[in-house]
Amino acid sequence: MASSSTSLYRRRQLGSLIALTLCGIATALGLVFLIWIIWTTLLHGLAALSPALITEMTPPPGEDGGGLANAFMGSLLMVFLAVVIGTPIGVLAGTFLSEFSRGKKLGETIRFVNDILLSAPSIIIGLFVYELIVRPTGRFSGFAGGIALAFIFVPVVVRTTDEMLRLVPDVMREAALSLGIPRWKVTVNVLYRSASTGILTGILLAIARISGETAPLLFTALNNQYWSLDMTQPMANIPVVIFQFAMSPYEQWQNLAWAGAFVMTAFVLILSVVSRSFLNRKGGK
Repeated sequence: MASSSTSLYRRRQLGSLIALTLCGIATALGLVFLIWIIWTTLLHGLAALSPALITEMTPPPGEDGGGLANAFMGSLLMVFLAVVIGTPIGVLAGTFLSEFSRGKKLGETIRFVNDILLSAPSIIIGLFVYELIVRPTGRFSGFAGGIALAFIFVPVVVRTTDEMLRLVPDVMREAALSLGIPRWKVTVNVLYRSASTGILTGILLAIARISGETAPLLFTALNNQYWSLDMTQPMANIPVVIFQFAMSPYEQWQNLAWAGAFVMTAFVLILSVVSRSFLNRKGGK
């Protein structure tokens, strides 16, 4: 009996060692490729950085100089539109799931659909918005690009809001309701305040997610060689410009693509660090 127990213990130890070794190898491989990508972007991107990057328009083919000012502005406008549309929808939907449909089949169904949207390929969303807006209007536009990004933005905020509100102790709800406070005031003045850091973290992570999306914008905003603030017209944006310039045979365009990739990588990294710091500060309280 003792020898059987010892043999089982050794088999479990061996299995644990094999699993730990495989996980370590996978982690090491992932880190190697991540560091390689970041280092390559840093090496080529830093060399291409210049003040003209944010002060000049995208140059014509084969012309020296130029920058990405119009692309940066276009991306900023479309991301801003996605945040304006997606934040209230995402927060309210997450609140409904957490506070008004907990334990109900409707809530579980909505969560399931939201998870599908969360993992849906962005190119499918771009094609959907193309059929929804671009084809009926007969033109590509920054507005369509913002709508496409909002479809990607919303599921992230819904999931984060739902999870953060469910982490608020039920005792806080019960204490507020026992004082005769209306349910909506409890949600706004108690639950939102308690979960505000987590919700903000989700919004920042959603912004980081949509900032580098290329496929939806190819179907919706397309591109624009010139400076434009008209959201009803095709609009330049960093992801599409990086894609087009990186595939071009012109060295100047390729340099600008590396510079744009570096700026976008730094932007996403900063957003991730800021969101993590918010979450850590909340956890430390």
